[in-house]
Amino acid sequence: MPTSSAIGSAALASGLVVMWSSGFVGAELGTRHAPVDTLLMWRFTVAAALLGAAWLALRRRRLPARAVAEQALIGVLSQGCYVGPIVWAVGLGVPSGTCALIAALQPLAAGALAGRLLGERVTARQWWGLGVGLVGVALVVRGDLSGATAPAWAYALPFAGMAGLLAASFLERRARAPLSPVDALPLHCATSALLFSAVAGGAGHADAPTAGTFWVAVGWVVLLSTLGGYGCYWLSLRRDGITRTSALIYLTPPTTALWTYAMWGARPAALGLVGMAVCVAGVAAATLGGRPRPAPTEATTTAESGQPEDSDAAPVMSPDRPTATARRATGS
Repeated sequence: MPTSSAIGSAALASGLVVMWSSGFVGAELGTRHAPVDTLLMWRFTVAAALLGAAWLALRRRRLPARAVAEQALIGVLSQGCYVGPIVWAVGLGVPSGTCALIAALQPLAAGALAGRLLGERVTARQWWGLGVGLVGVALVVRGDLSGATAPAWAYALPFAGMAGLLAASFLERRARAPLSPVDALPLHCATSALLFSAVAGGAGHADAPTAGTFWVAVGWVVLLSTLGGYGCYWLSLRRDGITRTSALIYLTPPTTALWTYAMWGARPAALGLVGMAVCVAGVAAATLGGRPRPAPTEATTTAESGQPEDSDAAPVMSPDRPTATARRATGS
């Protein structure tokens, strides 16, 4: 019988995939009615106003200056440097499925760097699952690449966005004054609102369109993509680590294909359906093997080999596993 923890993890993973995928659809929906910078300015202005009002009413407290500075930088990277290039690419004609594919390359980069930067041990099974997942997302969006009309340089934008989100994820995991998502997300949105307001104002695009369809698009990206998608992302990153969270991003291209089919009748091709199945298999392999473990440190390796430890060396602490000294102290 599934435990409450397992049920919570499954619900969080499902929410992340669905809500994160909505962002690619929302980019296509919104850029049909307004310039990219206009959509982004109003998206984050509305999100910052809603989240800021809720935070002031329910959680108002003094935040450390270091934490505010760290989260402001993380917000610029995770929303300004990720969402901006993605929506810009879609506005230039890069298919939303292709943007989702390029963004889904993040797990491979995260897996390659997690051990060195975060001390998370990436197992062979996780590497295998990440590779299979990449094959799956490539199959899903293969048709997009042949029919796209965007300029070639526009395909570099999603790569830049993926790099921004990856950098934000590592910074969040290594933050010296971490904040809960409830405190961090309003700061991220406020920072992004200031950034895109400056961009839109400088380009003369700050005026809000009067079309009701534009505000439907704004509501879509605020509620589903920003509050839902980013909320689930940061919660998953705290709960399950960067490798498992990034692996779930592999499910966004096939989910985006289902979104576009439901909204615009873009029926997935047979190859796309095969890719979805391959993608699910890869994610299952990468995420069902347990939570990430820290890479072995010199202290734990020495203790497990039975060799004497250097009594003057300071124990190396890991967030997920105690040192050999701590294990002896607790009798485990």
